[in-house]
Amino acid sequence: MIIELGHFALCLALVAALIQSTVPLWGTVNGSPAAMKVADTAAQVQFFGTAMAFAALTWAFVVSDFSLKVVALNSHSSKPMLYKVSGVWANHEGSMLLWVLMLSLFGVLISIFGRVIPVVVRATVLAVQAMIGVGFYFFILVTSNPFERLANAPINGEGMNPLLQDPGVAFHPPLLYLGYVGFSTAFSFAVAALITGRVDPAWARWMRPWVLFAWSGLTAGIALGSWWAYYELGWGGFWFWDPVENASFMPWLVGTALLHSAIVVEKRNALLKWTILLAILTFSLSLIGTFLVRSGILTSVHAFATDPERGAFILLLLCIAIGGALTLYAWRAPKLQDGGVFSIYSRETGLLVNNLLLAAACGVVFVGTLYPLFLELLNGAKISVGAPYFNKTFLPIFGLAMLAAGIGPFMAWKRANRAEVLRRTGLTAAISLILTLILAVSLGLWDAVGLLGVFIASFLAVATLIDFGRRIGLPKARPAIALRRAVGLPASAYGLYLGHAGMAIAAAGVIAVSVWSAEAIQTVQPGTATKVGPYEFSLHEIRNTAGPNFQTSIARMEVTRNGKFVTSLAPERRWYPVERQPTTEAGIVTLWHGDLYGVLGDPNGTGGYVTRYYYNPGVPWMWTGALLITLSALISLFDRRLRVGAPSDRRRMAAQPAE
Repeated sequence: MIIELGHFALCLALVAALIQSTVPLWGTVNGSPAAMKVADTAAQVQFFGTAMAFAALTWAFVVSDFSLKVVALNSHSSKPMLYKVSGVWANHEGSMLLWVLMLSLFGVLISIFGRVIPVVVRATVLAVQAMIGVGFYFFILVTSNPFERLANAPINGEGMNPLLQDPGVAFHPPLLYLGYVGFSTAFSFAVAALITGRVDPAWARWMRPWVLFAWSGLTAGIALGSWWAYYELGWGGFWFWDPVENASFMPWLVGTALLHSAIVVEKRNALLKWTILLAILTFSLSLIGTFLVRSGILTSVHAFATDPERGAFILLLLCIAIGGALTLYAWRAPKLQDGGVFSIYSRETGLLVNNLLLAAACGVVFVGTLYPLFLELLNGAKISVGAPYFNKTFLPIFGLAMLAAGIGPFMAWKRANRAEVLRRTGLTAAISLILTLILAVSLGLWDAVGLLGVFIASFLAVATLIDFGRRIGLPKARPAIALRRAVGLPASAYGLYLGHAGMAIAAAGVIAVSVWSAEAIQTVQPGTATKVGPYEFSLHEIRNTAGPNFQTSIARMEVTRNGKFVTSLAPERRWYPVERQPTTEAGIVTLWHGDLYGVLGDPNGTGGYVTRYYYNPGVPWMWTGALLITLSALISLFDRRLRVGAPSDRRRMAAQPAE
């Protein structure tokens, strides 16, 4: 009965989305406030129906109702409860239901917390949001119904991919979808702006909180996925430039540009057309990512669907959404007039340069990700585009973007003092160069590429500190006055500084682990020591035991430095009988400067084991930086100005009441 109610609730959500996508638009055309306000009610009904459907599917997984096909194929009665729940979205059908749940969640939040937005604009935004939902509700009900029954239910299910039975990956998809789907709000605001012809500082301020929220979720999702790959897959790395990884990274890059561009619209009423285009492209890349993962075009632990029918349906939705939005942009954008004028030496120019560099970085990732797919489609040739391509194309562009991010805050709005900007930039560069040389001399690290990366990361960190000090009056102001100014800074300023500092710290970590890590792969007998960088690793014993739904061999590895004991590692090699698959659990101990990392491999039949030992410097900085970047967006959301609207023409506001 609960399953049937869930299926009915999903159909109800589709009906509500159909009403939400049509009646409010009719109201805007005919000037009917009552029809426009239907958008709020329909958004709430749509969310209620989707939430009920998702709750019903979750219930089926929790109680192991194997009469449902999706539960039988992706769960087992012996699974721990956490993985029964995460199994809801660890499959194609459930993950698409999570997709529309997130979409309806953002719609209902706009209807509740968007009361400051004029009813015409809000109704149009919610209508566009519902149009996206209609396509995906049809997709789920026609090709990916999670409530499909089995005629003969098995006693136990087939289980779930053991790699997905992990706390990190359990929370990775919801956070990733928070970003993926959350960017639909930027898309809806952009299309609504093109329809209504209203693009101004108020519009940017209405949109920016939703972009911040989505961007923070996507940042956390990407970081959590990298963390899972780092400790679960056992290869010592955190990023492989996998097409599915790139699918989430591309909207993050363009979404970062969108956040900065929206600030220019809000502050200076400039870059209007560019900001709308970025909003459309950000969600378009999210849709492309959904297509890559759900179409069966890629084979990956992240990719679930293998049915060409589903891929064709998603491709059709993608073409309608992206093609329709870009066509509307081509028609309406030329009529929009930028209100802000600025010189080449201004913060607006700095942000624009940063945007262009981020867009170019996304472009090289896009080409490297899709080129092999297009080539295979054209002539059947299979090629792989890997790290060498991305390192040579992406990293230089992103390095320039980080330098631009450091210089940009030194510039004033509209027109900057060129001499002052050059002075601060020179001071920042000098301090960064000294710090880089100190690191090279003290640690004996002379890799040119690595030191260049350290210099860029230091430049952004030092520039952030200098700009913060300037803003609170240091070094001229007395400490008490500087402290009072620091307390009085808006939350968005702290979000800016925390985000740039986090990026610098994360970049330093990525550079350190990429250039100066040490590893050793060998077959050893217990008691044999192996030199890895400044440390010695040794395998001491193997203990066999069992977990809730797996058998495991746990190793005890000891790490010493110069003959002195440092720590012990406990890597595991697990076997899941139901799925008949092994997994590795790396043993990791985190120090302030890096990770000691051990992996237990297969036995060799003579008492020895294949082992992998790593010393990964900088990894803790990488995760710390990612956390700071995520928090920076959330802190910015507390800025009071994002909740009270933006300066606007009083006559226009009078003509378009908020309620």
